[in-house]
Amino acid sequence: MERLRLGTAPDSWGVWFADEPNQVPWERFLDEAAEAGYEWIELGPYGYLPTHPGQLRDQLGRRGLRLSGGTVFTGLHRGADALDQAVEDCRREAELLAALGARHLVLLPEGHTDLDGRTTQPVELTPEQWRDLTTGMSTLARTLHQEFDVELVFHPHADTHVDTQSRVERFLLDTDPEQVALCLDTGHIAYCGGDNIAIIEAFPERIGYVHLKQVDPAVAARARDEGLGFAQAVALGAMVEPPTGVPQMPPLLDALARLDVDLFAIVEQDLYPCEKDVPLPIATRTATYLNGCGLGPVRR
Repeated sequence: MERLRLGTAPDSWGVWFADEPNQVPWERFLDEAAEAGYEWIELGPYGYLPTHPGQLRDQLGRRGLRLSGGTVFTGLHRGADALDQAVEDCRREAELLAALGARHLVLLPEGHTDLDGRTTQPVELTPEQWRDLTTGMSTLARTLHQEFDVELVFHPHADTHVDTQSRVERFLLDTDPEQVALCLDTGHIAYCGGDNIAIIEAFPERIGYVHLKQVDPAVAARARDEGLGFAQAVALGAMVEPPTGVPQMPPLLDALARLDVDLFAIVEQDLYPCEKDVPLPIATRTATYLNGCGLGPVRR
């Protein structure tokens, strides 16, 4: 397990947007991430944490925190204009990451439902849209690696066009294996009925980053039966702290450890929306549990 580096993200504090009045202020997130025992964090939505490199470096340093990477949402299936916009957005964030010594940028595909569960676009892509998605991802990853030495990792996500295991596998087969790695989000794969360990074993060389989550299977089943959107399922408690959900962590962590590569394993428990006093106890228990599974570093 020594090659797996444990961290956390603003998502585990209920932060889905850069600026929302009711969410945890960024200073409190940093304070509590450190208090819970973490040394590595993600940037979260661009603009939530300070975007000036000097200010961010100072704020992290005061708390003994380091940056593992950041996240960007894109709609590459929309074609050339969307790719141009993605390049611009990713360059802006990659500059900040590179200045802080972080090398991972997690790309999340555009969803097809909104916060209320309403469908906002077709669930299935045309062959042309799929080609735009896969070739755009390969191009974008190559550009960021060449310009910033930043690794772009693709994040399959519920209620997007790359959600189920079959779609994830197709995506990996249709993208450049030399450029495109996967951010394996264990919760989203499980929520969509997939097998995380099977993906790890089938595509070991494509696992470049990990988001650790567990899912309450009863809530996931209810969401499927009632046609709920992912955000609605999260509000019902779809994502839970370990070891109370699926996938089981010990065999999953063993499969990741067998890859024998350096990987960030970032806890990203969706808690949107949540009261401000809820995240810290959960984050502390989660860090303690995962440290007991062999993951670190964790400050006691």
